[in-house]
Amino acid sequence: MIKLVSISFLLISLFSCGTYSEDEKSAFDKKIENFIKKSGVKYKKSETGLYYSILEEGEGDFIKLTDEVSFTYEGKLLNGEIFDGENKRTPIKFLVSDLIQGWQEALLSMKKGSKVKLVVPPQLGYGDYKLEDIPVNSVLYFHLEVIDVL
Repeated sequence: MIKLVSISFLLISLFSCGTYSEDEKSAFDKKIENFIKKSGVKYKKSETGLYYSILEEGEGDFIKLTDEVSFTYEGKLLNGEIFDGENKRTPIKFLVSDLIQGWQEALLSMKKGSKVKLVVPPQLGYGDYKLEDIPVNSVLYFHLEVIDVL
């Protein structure tokens, strides 16, 4: 069974999150940078504020916004609490355009077989929406693997 957070990718992506001030974004960045220091993993930061670490490049063409992808993932809060791990082994399918902004951005730089770690600030995730296991304005950490591009 897919948890609420998986289904919510579609619903939340249809509505834009609230706008954040530069001070709020800076505060999120500080949380993320502290998390990264403790993790020992090297991340790059995109212009939008997405932090990513490519573990495997994958092969073939880059994924497009109009593609449907089959993927596995695990989602955690920065404190290590897993909010969605059911999909760690069983792939799910979504149109890239139906996912949260942070995932869309990451997937557009991925290919079939790619593996990546993402740290998604609230403005690219669920923002000021509270979900079952995700508090408002949460920074999210994902381990994502693209199984197939359909």
